[in-house]
Amino acid sequence: MTTPVPERGAITPEDFREVLQSCRPVVLRGQVRDWPAVKAGLTSAGAFRDYLLQFDRGLEMEAFFGDRSIQGKYYYGETFSGFNFKREQMRFAAAVDAVIENLGRPESPSVYAGSIPLDSYLPGFTQDNPMPLASGVEPRIWVGHESNVSCHYDAMENIACIAAGRRRFTLYPPELIGKMYIGPIDRTMAGQPVSLAASGPSDPSLYPDFEPYRDSAFVAELEPGDALFLPKLWWHQVEGTEPFNVLINYWWDAFRLGPDAPYTAMLLAMIAISERPPQERAAWRAWFDHYVFRGEGHPLRHLPADEHGLLGPLKPDNYGRLRAYVMHLLRGGQ
Repeated sequence: MTTPVPERGAITPEDFREVLQSCRPVVLRGQVRDWPAVKAGLTSAGAFRDYLLQFDRGLEMEAFFGDRSIQGKYYYGETFSGFNFKREQMRFAAAVDAVIENLGRPESPSVYAGSIPLDSYLPGFTQDNPMPLASGVEPRIWVGHESNVSCHYDAMENIACIAAGRRRFTLYPPELIGKMYIGPIDRTMAGQPVSLAASGPSDPSLYPDFEPYRDSAFVAELEPGDALFLPKLWWHQVEGTEPFNVLINYWWDAFRLGPDAPYTAMLLAMIAISERPPQERAAWRAWFDHYVFRGEGHPLRHLPADEHGLLGPLKPDNYGRLRAYVMHLLRGGQ
């Protein structure tokens, strides 16, 4: 049985620090209800278009076009090398017009334009529609008809805000990764690999390990003006449930100390460790647990803090020192 995502009302940046530290999804009801964009969307799709395109710079982007028979489910084709939609390069305004013009026309294609950086394409929108919880983060816009974005994860924190229409988020926690039956990581619909099991109808013969968890998802139903905080690595399927839907989202790494991302470190570990003998992999797992995940505390907790050297606090100096040492090793140093 699905569980509603916990909810709060609109919060301040000070309150948001607690939400961040929890690393758990939270619905923020009415967080952006005062945005001019939200008010325009509540008037009509045409009013939202007119509001939005006053900021338009005329830049080109990529839009998805699919037959209405796919019901907004942009997905793989018959094999993982193809897809059930086509991509078209066009100006942003033309993509928005295509969405508006095809509303209520069952014979017309389904249109979806997503992940468009607002400060680049629509300068001024961010200032008119501020998000103090993610100050300094460039938002992105997603515009389309009814849609069903396959279950995937992001390697950054996310605040997803409903500017028009309604969306349903279906979430699974990161620790279910081994049950999700993940598709190719280098042939994807829009960048991130997807869960094949959670993205389609129930099929115990194909995805038996996922079936016990299918109905234990967390679900958030969002209306105009609502927002969802989604921590990194949470699996999420996103459905646009109205004929016209607009989402504004903010991606950033809330705990970043420097330029290096955990996902990059994982890929490097895959190269270095994943095909070694099982016993050696088990040994390296113990070392990662000790030095990286630190379930038993700091690895040098038996020494005075001023004797921790490179394993002392990463800031202000050890991050740079460790990074320089890693780069030296990657270049073949000893």
